[in-house]
Amino acid sequence: MQTMKWALAVGAITAATGWWGCGSAPVKQPTSVADVASGLSIDPEVLVHPEWAKAASIYEVNVRQHTPAGTFKALEADLPRISALGSDILWLMPIHPIGEVNRKGGENTASYVAEPGSGSLGSPYSARDYKAVNPEFGTLEDFKSLVDAAHALGMKVILDWVANHTAFDSRWTEEHPEYFLLDSAGQFQPPLGTDWWDVTQLDWENGEENGLYAAMEDAMLYWIVEADIDGYRCDVAEKVPTAFWERVRLAMEAEKRDVFMLAEADVPEHHHRAFDMSYVWGGMHVMNQVGGQKWPIDSLRNFLRDEAERFPRDAYRMLFVTNHDENAWSGTVSERHGDNASAMTVVASTLFGMPLIYSGQEAPNAKRLRFFEKDTVEWNGYALAPLFTELNTLKESERALWNGADGAWPELLTTEVDDAVFAYRRQLDASEVVVAVNLSSDLQVVTLPVEGLSLRMGEPMLKEGGQVELPAHGYAIWTRN
Repeated sequence: MQTMKWALAVGAITAATGWWGCGSAPVKQPTSVADVASGLSIDPEVLVHPEWAKAASIYEVNVRQHTPAGTFKALEADLPRISALGSDILWLMPIHPIGEVNRKGGENTASYVAEPGSGSLGSPYSARDYKAVNPEFGTLEDFKSLVDAAHALGMKVILDWVANHTAFDSRWTEEHPEYFLLDSAGQFQPPLGTDWWDVTQLDWENGEENGLYAAMEDAMLYWIVEADIDGYRCDVAEKVPTAFWERVRLAMEAEKRDVFMLAEADVPEHHHRAFDMSYVWGGMHVMNQVGGQKWPIDSLRNFLRDEAERFPRDAYRMLFVTNHDENAWSGTVSERHGDNASAMTVVASTLFGMPLIYSGQEAPNAKRLRFFEKDTVEWNGYALAPLFTELNTLKESERALWNGADGAWPELLTTEVDDAVFAYRRQLDASEVVVAVNLSSDLQVVTLPVEGLSLRMGEPMLKEGGQVELPAHGYAIWTRN
């Protein structure tokens, strides 16, 4: 697929958004100012990323677990701290009322909330009403206040959206059974091939004819218009037809030009007209194995080459070492990466794409959080918070690290110990960044092309002849500026 073209004239963008030139990061400003661009024309064949997203990073929040109170109001109080980390997009896990019925063993029975000893409050991915908020979190007005507060700080807000299925006791199962894929007995059924017993599958194959396309579009537009959100993170996006995602993207752009869409998927065609960004699932799994010293570093190099072949340069890709699924099912960052946790965080923030911080990752949170339980992040004195702030600041200031085609693709660097050190350079115009991480348990001495560059992060020892000593599990970042 060829790199997509910008459909809007640079002069129009400059006048509408306060874009100050190719050497500066997009300026954080209140949404009421930044969204002046909403009046620009829309090309149905060309996806245009929002100007504010070029150098953006993203922060994921489970409202239930982020604070002891677990409410919109409590989260709102923490927004200045999240913004100070350099986070630009606030991704909220599903905020809708949660289903209380599951189907296991072929019967629509059993309260999902009341299973003895389970500790479960129900999965937030089991939505009962797409146009309501979970009263556990607060009211609709509380949610609007949260969005307004984020916008005032120059942040954007996207909602987690579950379009593939609903709760068994959702409004739609009661009012529109025609939207669902029924089993041979005419009963609601969980998604085939999964163990998701608390949700029932929508019939997307016949979605245009049965009214599902129109109903889902209406529900997604509701939050754009009613609460002024800025887009969506779309759960298991590959299970919903791309044709629907492209349709709803155009409908949302008609209401708010610079919406942002993130797909929980790894599908190149999603980037044609539907989604700005998608998950780098493959890279996350490779980083788990390499960081945990189970796979050789060449696995990471091979993945990078495959990534360059599969996706267009204009595609934004979300690179991460953890999220709610990984933390709940596979363990904390330190459990999976051990002493390489910080080094792999540096890689995820600088290799390519948009970096993700998951609620509490910056603390660092030292325990697994089952996202369907009432548990709270362990805020451990923010031992790692400066690392994330420095990485986000570096991304905004260095054009080479920007997202998609607005940044530079990494050039792999060869060292004397490529089985222990992963090194690369990203360079675009005057912006140059060299990154090296030592993923071994021993000090390594390597030669890197850092003459004339300044050390920005890390504590390597410079030796004669351009050699660098990298401490065990250490990292270093140099820049031209």
